[in-house]
Amino acid sequence: MKTWKREISPMGLMRKPLRWTYGKLGRRYPRLALVAQFQLGHIVVLGGVGLLSLYQALSTRQLVAIVVFSQAVVLIENAIGLRVAFRLLAPADPWLRGQRDQRTSVAAWQALAGLPVRFLRNRSRMALALNLVPVALFITLELGLPWYGFLILLAGAGVVLAYGIILRFFIMELIMRPVLERVSGDLPLGVDIGAVRMPLGIKLLATLPVINVITGVIVSGLSHPGQAHLSNLGVDILVTLAVAFTISFELTVLLSRSILEPIHDLGEATERVKAGDYDVRVPVISTDETGELAASFNEMVVGLGERERLHEAFAAFVDPALADRVIEEGAHLAGEDVEVTVLFVDIRGFTAFAERSSASEVVRRLNGFYERIVPILIRRGGHANKFVGDGLLGVFGAPDRRPDHADCAVGAALEIVEIVRRAYGEELRIGIGVSSGPVMAGTIGGGGRLEFTVIGDTVNTASRVEAVTRQTGDELLITEATRCLLERDHGGWEPRPTVQLKGKAERVQLYAPRALLPAAAEVGEVDQARVEADAARTEVGLGGAG
Repeated sequence: MKTWKREISPMGLMRKPLRWTYGKLGRRYPRLALVAQFQLGHIVVLGGVGLLSLYQALSTRQLVAIVVFSQAVVLIENAIGLRVAFRLLAPADPWLRGQRDQRTSVAAWQALAGLPVRFLRNRSRMALALNLVPVALFITLELGLPWYGFLILLAGAGVVLAYGIILRFFIMELIMRPVLERVSGDLPLGVDIGAVRMPLGIKLLATLPVINVITGVIVSGLSHPGQAHLSNLGVDILVTLAVAFTISFELTVLLSRSILEPIHDLGEATERVKAGDYDVRVPVISTDETGELAASFNEMVVGLGERERLHEAFAAFVDPALADRVIEEGAHLAGEDVEVTVLFVDIRGFTAFAERSSASEVVRRLNGFYERIVPILIRRGGHANKFVGDGLLGVFGAPDRRPDHADCAVGAALEIVEIVRRAYGEELRIGIGVSSGPVMAGTIGGGGRLEFTVIGDTVNTASRVEAVTRQTGDELLITEATRCLLERDHGGWEPRPTVQLKGKAERVQLYAPRALLPAAAEVGEVDQARVEADAARTEVGLGGAG
């Protein structure tokens, strides 16, 4: 229903032919439309001559002379005005020729949207010099009027000129609309367009009084056909000006407020929504289109609030960056072969703690632990991919690709060790295994349940390296593959005895960070059987992760 009302409105009926014309003319449309629009000046001036004939008897010769002279003046003014308008349009030419990048789109929008205001500022004084004074002076001399007749004609010509300026301004806005609709589609969200603007309040307060004056003068002239005199024109203009800016102006202000206040409310509410306030509501204070707009805005904000709450809830279960990607691309993220660094953290001796503690105490301890660990992963550019009881699988390099994933993971691991030492001391010890290599990253699942995960030998390797820390006494071990990818030394590395990891044809060289060596136990031979047993326990928890 709302769409139907818009399409049958005068503005709606005018948009379709303008859009059609723009589609046919393409980049030539703005200038050709301006040329056509400027011809309305001839009609406005003819109307002004007709208004003069209501107040002053004119012979045929005098009428023809005034028409010819005034039309010639309009022709000259149009030629100069079009030259100015074309110059103001020049910044939009690259976009009109097909160069559709951000810079040309912003420049085109600024040129097209700001054209009416810029043209008004450039041409208002010139219009007075080319139109108002010459025409009033010519008519005074042609009709042999006394000196005060020139002042009356100057006022009458000013009324006609004001009408022409207002008409040109709004039609210029209208004919540029089809192009602006197309340009707006190329503007990035949030880009600063910074165009010259004229507030709606100024438009209303400047336009409505002029309309009242024009209407009053015409009605007064038509009310006394053949009886009015030129002096009556001066009186009529003074009276209509007085009425327009006193009695009528009060109604103009009230009309402006009824339109502008709801718009200002919407503007303020929009800024609050941009700042994240989804509880804001706009008061619905009218039954017109502004009331419908306010009600629609409130419905939209409710929907945005629900979406934001869903996003927050979703992001609590998955990495926030992954939540954003799922919202943008959909739930089914195609698997990708990517190189990542996987970090596996496990709490040592937690099984024994769980046996002698209540379930609530176990959950409280785990939540407190993860509350410290997860922010480190996120801040370093990774995410917590999976919680496996007292273990955590962190991934760096997926879903967001980053070339320094190894350095980010190792930096996070070192920070985790320091945080755990400061927070728990000897009360709680951890082991961290870090491995780098190719994985398949994407969503996996079925029956309406999906999980983003990484699958590959790199994941299992990280869990097995963590199991080795129980034998070496180190809190952090990394693989040779990870060390080769590091761009920083992170304080240097100490080699550990090579181990045979399940699924590996050759023994794997591991390294411990020198910065943590004081906390490491004396390293001896690694109990391979125990390593395999610890790794098997961890892999059961990892399930489909690797």
